[in-house]
Amino acid sequence: MSRIGNKVIVLPAGISITVGEDNVVLVKGPKGTLSQTVDTDITVEVEGNELKVSRPTEQKRHKALHGLYRSLINNMVIGVGEGYKKELEIIGVGYKASASNNVLELQLGYSHNIFMAIPSEIKLTTTSEKGQNPKVILEGIDKELIGSVAAKIKSLRKVEPYKGKGIRFVGEIVRRKAGKSASKK
Repeated sequence: MSRIGNKVIVLPAGISITVGEDNVVLVKGPKGTLSQTVDTDITVEVEGNELKVSRPTEQKRHKALHGLYRSLINNMVIGVGEGYKKELEIIGVGYKASASNNVLELQLGYSHNIFMAIPSEIKLTTTSEKGQNPKVILEGIDKELIGSVAAKIKSLRKVEPYKGKGIRFVGEIVRRKAGKSASKK
């Protein structure tokens, strides 16, 4: 029994959902529209301001898809209503970030600057205040897209465990290691 799949999605005011042919779910809200193709075995029913996802049998595949599509549709509802935001923090001496026309320029201690094109669906801002680490802020309606772009940015300079330098999410805890200890003579 899928506990997540059996939960009903309550639609907030201003958000409408339509289920088209080929099981395409279209979610419209104040921030934009998103669509998701749902497996033909899974049924999606809209009743008033509630959405219910159900499966035909108790097969393992159907159970897995049941919870998956319910979560994806719920993420779309939250995205078009409130939106998603990820903040990345850049820690290290001389590490900088700047943005212009959805192109992110990073100086991460390599011999060259890194330029990364950000998809147009994501709003990109960078902040660098005195005494604070530079931050990269990603905002948009598609949770999956924001997560993948944030992971790609993070992979450009992974956090190392000795000094903690690198790119991390704001509030992320990094396990630190002790360095070499002095030898006894």
